[in-house]
Amino acid sequence: MRTTNQATAPLPSQADIIFGYFPDLSNTQRLQFEQLGQLYTEWNEKINVISRKDIDNLYPHHILHSLAIARFITPAEETEILDFGCGGGFPGIPLAIIWPQCKFHLIDRIGKKIKVAQEVARAIGLANVTFQHGDAGECHRKFDFVVSRAVMRLEALSPLAKRNISPKSRNKLPNGLICLKGGDLASEVEASKGDTLEVPLSDFFKEPFFETKKLIYKPL
Repeated sequence: MRTTNQATAPLPSQADIIFGYFPDLSNTQRLQFEQLGQLYTEWNEKINVISRKDIDNLYPHHILHSLAIARFITPAEETEILDFGCGGGFPGIPLAIIWPQCKFHLIDRIGKKIKVAQEVARAIGLANVTFQHGDAGECHRKFDFVVSRAVMRLEALSPLAKRNISPKSRNKLPNGLICLKGGDLASEVEASKGDTLEVPLSDFFKEPFFETKKLIYKPL
């Protein structure tokens, strides 16, 4: 029997979908993204932070979705960001990985979800993230941006976020709210009043999942 020394091609990683859109990540960042798959799968068996029907789509539906914000803005060093209603850590944890030069504060009123986010961040060695169990009204700090992912209607979210927006800006993009939503947002945008920018996520990503997803930016 003949044998060859031909190398076997490495098996694709689920995290490759991230690396395809963000090819310039450091080795540390790549490892952190790779670790998220196992960590969230294990934690989700104990505490349901992601629908069990959707956990196999963790990378495109949750991690890459969160990173749409990183396709919209490149923040200045030391930018401070509040993740309002972070759940198990989205979009805050993926953004904290991709923006190690920024500072993140993640808040959620459900303690077990904050616990998952905190433990995942600890396991991958994130040093630029703090956590708070509580309602948004209990956070009295000021931030450059508030980010959120499918938390509440825009007209309810905007005034809550405004309380935490710093009057001093360090980015080219004025301080404000950046949130991820899906579907027809016309009634929300109209009800929220003021300037609002709506960006289809299909501008950033080619996967069918993103065809109905939007990024909303609102200066506050």
